[in-house]
Amino acid sequence: MEKVVLKLFFIALFMFMPLLHSSSIEENIELDQWFQKLDNSKPKLTRFHFYFHDIVAGPGQTSVIAVPPPKTIKPSTTMFGQVSVFDNPLTKGPELTSELVGRGQGLYSYASQEEFSLLLAMTIVFTGGKNNGSSVTILGRNSMFQSRREFPIVGGTGDFRLARGFASASTYIANASLAIVEYNVTVIHY
Repeated sequence: MEKVVLKLFFIALFMFMPLLHSSSIEENIELDQWFQKLDNSKPKLTRFHFYFHDIVAGPGQTSVIAVPPPKTIKPSTTMFGQVSVFDNPLTKGPELTSELVGRGQGLYSYASQEEFSLLLAMTIVFTGGKNNGSSVTILGRNSMFQSRREFPIVGGTGDFRLARGFASASTYIANASLAIVEYNVTVIHY
């Protein structure tokens, strides 16, 4: 019986291999066409505004501690070394019930021994509208208690290939269970 199942598995695998291969060929053709047009393309400027909902406790939690702060001889008052992973909703307005525009997915690490400062690595994934499936990636220092923080855009996918630019963030509200952060993002892409 096991031999029959194994044979059927390999037969099915070899039947579907050409389908997988043809889709990768189509992707390569599409990418080749995009690169050929790139020489004559002019940069585009796109701006976004949204609210990031980081829910760290309670129902609907979207952020979890993946690595707790290390146990050291001198405990850190800044949570130095802690790493959290998140999959946070991005909405048009500050209310969680506002229209969803995408997800903020990534991690932040408490990276300073002297102040509450994070290293933020976040991909903004658009889940609707004309940019559905495209993304923009942010990487930078987040000094949480500054009224306005700025981060570099280090790349993008889909509509935002070769993206660069910046994002500014301001805390809208923060308490023990959540933080809502307002983002204004400026992206240059092709």
